[in-house]
Amino acid sequence: MAKRDGAPSKPRTGPPVTPDGRYFTVRGRLWRCSDPGLPPAERATLVRELMGARRAVGAAKRAADRPAEAEAHAAVDRAKRGLGERGPVWWDDGAPDLNRHMARNTPYAGWFTTLASEPRSGVDGPNESGAGAVAQGGPVSGPGE
Repeated sequence: MAKRDGAPSKPRTGPPVTPDGRYFTVRGRLWRCSDPGLPPAERATLVRELMGARRAVGAAKRAADRPAEAEAHAAVDRAKRGLGERGPVWWDDGAPDLNRHMARNTPYAGWFTTLASEPRSGVDGPNESGAGAVAQGGPVSGPGE
């Protein structure tokens, strides 16, 4: 596939990210991205904590240990808040938080409809209903933990 200027374009991988970098989309729904202003070491620590907490959720579920599961979910929430994916927004221009909104019902609707014509690798843009479809099970870690 070639860009309009004739240069070849590479297919994107992973879920599409809004032009302002605030959200990625999975099956047409917006999910808040991590704060890009986090120092790399802090981000790495928080991601490590998030992955450990997600593993702890699974282990607690398999063991049917409700108190451990509740603590593990709380640890997931703490890590996501630290990353900026939950809680107060990390941008300061007064724009509302559209986390978990359907892209087609937000100011990103125009951008989202253009995804169907762009080359993708692993993730499709909107389908006939305006919702996106994720191929091969979607991103490595789900947005809603």
